[in-house]
Amino acid sequence: MKLLAYLRSVADRFVNRSRIENDTDEELRSHVQHRADDLERSGLDRAEAERRARIEFGGHLRFKEQSHNALGGNFVETLIQDVRYGLRVLRKARGFTFVAVVTLALGIGANAIVFSVMNAFLWRPLNVPRSESLYTLEVGKDRNTNLSYPDYLDLRNRNSSFDGLMAFSFAEVGLDTGSSASRNWIYETSGNYFDGLGIQPYLGQFFHSSDEHGANSAPYAVLAYSYWHNHFQDDRGVVGHVILVNRQPFTVIGVAPPDFHGTITFFNPVLFLPIVNLQQVDGGNGLIDRSGRAVSIAMGHLKSGVTQTQALADLNEIGSYLEKTYPKDDSDMSFVLVRPALGGNDVVVRAFLTGLMLLAALILLAACANLGSLFAARAADRGREIALRLALGAGRLRILRQLFTEAILISLLGGALGLWGSVVLLGELSAWQPVPRFPVYVPVNPDARVYAVALLLAIVAGLLFGAAPVRQILRINPYEVIKSGSTGKAGKRITVREMLLVAQIAICAVLVTASLVAVRGMMHSLHGNFGFEPNNSLLADTDLTMAGYGGDKVPEMQKRIIEAVQTIPGVEHVGLADQVPLTFPNNSFVFTDTITDLKPANAAANAIKFSISPDYFQADGTRLLSGRSFTWHDDNDGPRVAVVNQEFARKIFGSVTNAIGQYYKMPDGARIQVVGIVEDGKYESLTENSKPAMFLPFLQSPTGQTLLVVRSNRDLQELGTSIRNTLRELDTALPVTIQTRYTAMDVILLGPRMATISLGVMGVMGALLAVTGIFGMAAYSVSKRLKEFGIRLALGAQRKDLLSAALGRAFKLLAVGSVTGLGLGILASQVLASIVYQATPRDPIVLAGVVAAMLLLGLIATLIPARRALKVDPLLLLREE
Repeated sequence: MKLLAYLRSVADRFVNRSRIENDTDEELRSHVQHRADDLERSGLDRAEAERRARIEFGGHLRFKEQSHNALGGNFVETLIQDVRYGLRVLRKARGFTFVAVVTLALGIGANAIVFSVMNAFLWRPLNVPRSESLYTLEVGKDRNTNLSYPDYLDLRNRNSSFDGLMAFSFAEVGLDTGSSASRNWIYETSGNYFDGLGIQPYLGQFFHSSDEHGANSAPYAVLAYSYWHNHFQDDRGVVGHVILVNRQPFTVIGVAPPDFHGTITFFNPVLFLPIVNLQQVDGGNGLIDRSGRAVSIAMGHLKSGVTQTQALADLNEIGSYLEKTYPKDDSDMSFVLVRPALGGNDVVVRAFLTGLMLLAALILLAACANLGSLFAARAADRGREIALRLALGAGRLRILRQLFTEAILISLLGGALGLWGSVVLLGELSAWQPVPRFPVYVPVNPDARVYAVALLLAIVAGLLFGAAPVRQILRINPYEVIKSGSTGKAGKRITVREMLLVAQIAICAVLVTASLVAVRGMMHSLHGNFGFEPNNSLLADTDLTMAGYGGDKVPEMQKRIIEAVQTIPGVEHVGLADQVPLTFPNNSFVFTDTITDLKPANAAANAIKFSISPDYFQADGTRLLSGRSFTWHDDNDGPRVAVVNQEFARKIFGSVTNAIGQYYKMPDGARIQVVGIVEDGKYESLTENSKPAMFLPFLQSPTGQTLLVVRSNRDLQELGTSIRNTLRELDTALPVTIQTRYTAMDVILLGPRMATISLGVMGVMGALLAVTGIFGMAAYSVSKRLKEFGIRLALGAQRKDLLSAALGRAFKLLAVGSVTGLGLGILASQVLASIVYQATPRDPIVLAGVVAAMLLLGLIATLIPARRALKVDPLLLLREE
């Protein structure tokens, strides 16, 4: 009841505000009149008595404001007044407002973008029921997600912790829906995949565990909604339609719901097939091979009441059983449970995004430091206004509240602008297709969390930089300011504001260094030593399995393809391989010739493996250092041979010189003789250390994957058209992708390119913030010393001396911050080198670029304060006395 009565009294104060104001004015006038009556009785005339009474009584408005505060009904009213006055002040100072809003927009926008990306990839749950209980299995010390299908069955059937353990894998297939074959990516899933996730079909039905009756027992397909919408134009009659997957018939039984894109955040398949039909699709034996890795990811919902610790104990017990039962195939079966996110080991992505988030936070802090300096300079310029308000009775807290209101207004405007820009950029990023060959989906559209974080950052930023002039206001002497026209004197000691500016300039220098290093690293990466020559080279990628070839027909068709392409005018060399370096090569354990127990723990190395044709090295520009290359006689009727790289020879045989003629063993026990040595190269990433690699004759290691490497001095676009036409003449069902050797490296270069773009954007933002920070410092210094400059000019000082006095401190701080930042950038060289190939801050061009960039930023930032200092008119300043 007391609370209700209090709320009613407060409401009454707001509703009857005018009556309360009139009563207050009447009360104040009564006090003045009573004092005037006393003075009149002492002998003064009435006019003089009223004047003396008003003087003794003091500021009428101050007492009125105190009365309102005592009544408790002044907060909302004064807040509205502060907002209106703040908007008028900001509208009047358009230049200051523009710089402040843009500065904050950069800081808040950068944080909103990075937070939205982290939210989408790492924190946003999958759009499936009970996503909070869904976990992915990672296995082994390297926390890999790949499992063999037999291992998956053992884990699914023996565990007691999951409500059905699901499995899926990715595959690229030749898909023919009635016109011609095209390459597309699909999910191969366990029968319990859809039931385990708890989703319902949009159209038709899903396949289930009950449909699995052994290998190739479930020839059913479920279309992704986007593929059905775009390719079949929402035709509901698609259910029952037969499509060809690698020339094998599958019946469409349903369409997935629109908001379901699979269980990997960034990867959108076009359809889902049962994994029990794996052999029918690719002709392999993945369903029975325990040493293979047919399952890319296994996941499941924890049962109600089961903790992660209990589930891990359950899985590890099964893993120990598998290690003992199958020691040759399952050497490390320890498990870790993680939330589904990027699919597999996302530690690198998480670390990179965390680093970006820290950089974005530093940018926002730098923006707040900059605006703090600008706000302090602004307060110095408004010294007379603030002093007059204080002299007329305004409280210091009221002045500070007004300044904080202006700061919050700026931060909200900057936050709104930054958020708008981030929404636009994130929308473009969500529609971005970085690698056209892969169905990469970047779902980074902002949600409620992003908007909430942006609002919180805006408010916190406003409070941070709005607090900069607090000490200045609390220590101001209004009478001295009105008398002298200055809010203080310039000092020689280092202030906290200057220390913050040095730190901000150092951050800027680090960002500029990182961005220049990344750009230089990318330039080097495009012209580095890869172990092959990408210039004047084309890749024609097809897969004979997708066109229905198998057995002995595969090498026969591959030889026909090579011979046909060799006849194209302008072609110099044609090589064939199952994969090429810097795409997605395969690996295999290798053993020294003396080892008899061929289990993975006894392997001498895990080598990159390529299956190639005789003319491959000439076509790809790889140097043969010693020995010989392959011939067409290196087939199944001849001895098993290989060409290895230098690192392989060093690791397996101890040196390169005695490797020719030596033998090593493969996991199947086959003895391979080394007949040639080629140069080392880059096989999986541009930043990798030397790795062992072996090249096997494709006639001895047949594979349906067919990558043609074509070297020619002819125009590559015309050559690509000729190659496509030639392959179509051989077989119209061959799905072919043709690209230059550089374009094929886009997947490998995506990470470094994204890092380069990100660091470049951060560097530009840091540069802009450095400009505003130095500008704020210089402007504040000039504002405080205008009268001093006028006196010095009147006494005959030279303008260059004046300029040195005005801006010398700012340039000293710039030098200290730049040197510190450059040193930090050099210390971070190892981190940069792990992201961008051949990146080093010790590059003389980078060092010179950083010095030139920071000097240019300093000149730009001090241009306006310098002009203001040089235009000081001593007569006008001294006349104000």
